Amino acid sequence: MVGRAGEMLVRLTLWGLVLLLVACGSSPPPQIVGAPAAGPRGGPVEVSTPPYTLASGDKVKVTVFRHEDLSGEFTLDGAGNFSMPLIGEVKANGLTTRELEQRITAMLKDGYLVDPQVSVEVTNYRPFYILGEVNRPGQYEYVNGMTALQAVTIAGGYTYRAKQDALILKRGGANAQAVLVPPTQPILPGDIIEVQERFF
Repeated sequence: MVGRAGEMLVRLTLWGLVLLLVACGSSPPPQIVGAPAAGPRGGPVEVSTPPYTLASGDKVKVTVFRHEDLSGEFTLDGAGNFSMPLIGEVKANGLTTRELEQRITAMLKDGYLVDPQVSVEVTNYRPFYILGEVNRPGQYEYVNGMTALQAVTIAGGYTYRAKQDALILKRGGANAQAVLVPPTQPILPGDIIEVQERFF
């Protein structure tokens, strides 16, 4: 009697283990919290570079043709706004230079000028940030058309521990999605780049 009870207990234990293994095999693999998004094979993927939009820290030159008193250079404040003569506060955050031209033109037409012609250009971009395995991590002045590799060079180059075939990019602030990108990735003002430590 004891032998049969023991045999039954062994069988039940084995069935329990089988069911547990099946359940584990059918569940999705655990996700690493904060892991950067990568390409289909786990490698770096180049992120599309949208038209540049203005934000806090940018400096723009606004030219209102035939109205030098309204023209000038303006730095966007913490909210991405700046103040112009005659029309007051202009909301520029998130706009391209073309869209900002249209906004200023519309504001000037609203009771001030008959046919304003406005030109906007960026004279000083907000900085980019580079962290991790570079010799001089920190924030740096943006250079138009730069790549992630050029950003590394500006920051003093890789350390001997650096992983050099891919970098982590966050575009849109510290809370943005981290993406694994190649060194050829074009960089925009405000981007956060992190160089990882390689596994020896």
